[in-house]
Amino acid sequence: MKRINKNNLGVKKFSVLDLVPVAEGSSHLQSIAKSLELAQHVERLGYGRFWISEHHNMDTLVSSATPILIGHIAQGTQNIRVGSGGVMLPNHAPLIVAEQFGTLETLYSGRIDLGLGRAPGTDQLTAKALRRDRAETVHDFPRDIGELQTYFSAENKNAAVRAIPGEGLDIPLYLLGSSTFSAQLAGIKGLPYAFASHFAPTHLHEALQLYHQNFQPSKQCEAPYTIACVNVIAADTDEKAKHLETSLQQLALGIIRNTRKPLAPPVKSMDGLWHDLEKAQIQKMMYYSFVGSKETVQNELESFVEATRVDEIMVVSHIFDHEDRLRSYEILSEIFRELEH
Repeated sequence: MKRINKNNLGVKKFSVLDLVPVAEGSSHLQSIAKSLELAQHVERLGYGRFWISEHHNMDTLVSSATPILIGHIAQGTQNIRVGSGGVMLPNHAPLIVAEQFGTLETLYSGRIDLGLGRAPGTDQLTAKALRRDRAETVHDFPRDIGELQTYFSAENKNAAVRAIPGEGLDIPLYLLGSSTFSAQLAGIKGLPYAFASHFAPTHLHEALQLYHQNFQPSKQCEAPYTIACVNVIAADTDEKAKHLETSLQQLALGIIRNTRKPLAPPVKSMDGLWHDLEKAQIQKMMYYSFVGSKETVQNELESFVEATRVDEIMVVSHIFDHEDRLRSYEILSEIFRELEH
């Protein structure tokens, strides 16, 4: 992994998580095209990596075939690292994942990341359709990670079952989580750890603490490495950013009501669209959302990094208008560049 010097915030890298959202009025093909355009845009702006998350059976997202989209993004970019944020490992046989990402690494050498999660990335009925008759236990995820590492190892060359391509390739693994389980596991296995604070903020600090307490050096990581994913909506003024945020709020409202729809255009006010209890629930869920002008977002990000001491900030931005989303990442890149000096 390329070593990057820390800036004044103590952050080594800034990156992007894309769920490949479908905006109201856009087709699936248009949504995928916008994802590629965003990846090319942030690559020019100097972001370190671009990850795509696995989700299934959702009208709002088209990231179900995650490895295919990773290949599409990698083919359309030059240098930025591309990977999964993540592949939901219980949905797949480790051998299949090793072969898929071995193929990606063969095609795009030195640019592929494999982030792994243990959640289904969907509802329970769809998870059952994905996993068929397999019932996950608490022991499966650690065992599957070990199996995956075996397939990637050069030492597996004499085994009866091998990942070709994949065997002997340097594909960094990252563990993802929204609770403390994966934090402890990542520490014990000596792997980088990414926390989903963009939608599950509750256990962030506890998980980071447990990760550091349990960390054991490994071949991949001599020292702990942490990533925090946050929501960022930046605009030229606080007022415009708050207006754009209403698309994210409507999306979150659909999640808690289980009435998910494509990303809606912003509205003048959420008053009348949500109840007080729903508003409080969404504000809690989206606690780590940094919304505003360049100055506002910069101040909030500085406070966040000072409190968490994470090594990397990964940003997700649910913004309806594609040009506004591109502009948000431009403003954010200006913040990053200034913090590096």
